Amino acid sequence: MKKKALLGLLSLCLVLVASTSCKEKAKVEDKSTVAATEGTVQIPEAEVLTSTVLTAAEQAALKPADVFNLLKEGNKEFVEDNLTVRNNSQRVRDAATAQFPMATVLSCLDSRVPVEDIFHRGIGDLFVARIAGNIVNEDILGSFEFATKVSGAKVIVVLGHEYCGAVMSAIDDVKLGNITALLAKIQPAVAAAGKTFEGEKTAANPAFVEAVCDHNVEIAMEQLRTKSPILKELEDKGELLIVGGVYDMKTGKVNFFEKK
Repeated sequence: MKKKALLGLLSLCLVLVASTSCKEKAKVEDKSTVAATEGTVQIPEAEVLTSTVLTAAEQAALKPADVFNLLKEGNKEFVEDNLTVRNNSQRVRDAATAQFPMATVLSCLDSRVPVEDIFHRGIGDLFVARIAGNIVNEDILGSFEFATKVSGAKVIVVLGHEYCGAVMSAIDDVKLGNITALLAKIQPAVAAAGKTFEGEKTAANPAFVEAVCDHNVEIAMEQLRTKSPILKELEDKGELLIVGGVYDMKTGKVNFFEKK
C-alpha cells in the first residue's frame, strides 16, 4: 500500500515537473517572438557579404568612369534602401596592413551626411575628408594628392549638401572665433551666386542657400585643379575624374553636376 502511494506521489511530481518545463519553454518562445517583432532580427550567415576590400590589382584595373558609375549605383541603392549587410569585422582585418580605395570625397562636417553610407561603400573603399562647408585649403590639397597620386584613388567627389550651416552662416556674414576665417573661404560663392540670383539674398531663403551651395562646390572643384598641379596633371591624363554634386537631405540622392 505504501509502495503504491509512493509511486503515485512520484508520478505526480514528474507530471508537475514536465508541466513547468513546458510552460518555461513557452515563455522563452514567446520572448523570442516578441524580440523578433520588436526589431531584433537574426540575419542568416549566408546573407552576410564576406567579400574583401579592394586589392591593388583591382584598384589598378578600375578606370575613373568605372568608379564614378559605382558611386552613382551605390547612391541609387542607398536611396532605394537596397543595402548589403557587410562583414565589417572581416573587412577590418583585410584592410589592416594596406589600403587601395577607389575614390576620395570632400564632404562637409555635417552629421547628417554619412558619406560611406550615401555611396553604399564599406571599409577601405573611400578616402573621406570632412571640413565645414566642404572648402579647399592647403591641408585638403595635400591629402588629396596623397589619396590620388600616391594611393591610386581614381575619382574626387566634392560633395555639398542642402541646408548647409556653414553656407548659411557665410551668407549672414557670421563672425565667431576661428569660424570667421573658415567662412571667409565661402564668401566667393556667396558673391558669385548674388550676381545672378533674383530674390531675397539671405540665409532665410532656401533657394539662395541652394544657389550658394552649388557655387561653393564648383569653386572647390576649380581650386583643386588650379591650386594643385599634381591633380590637374592626373585629370588631364585621364587618370583622375573630379566631379561635384549636392546631397538632397530629404531623399538621400546625390545630384551630380553635368560636366560643362
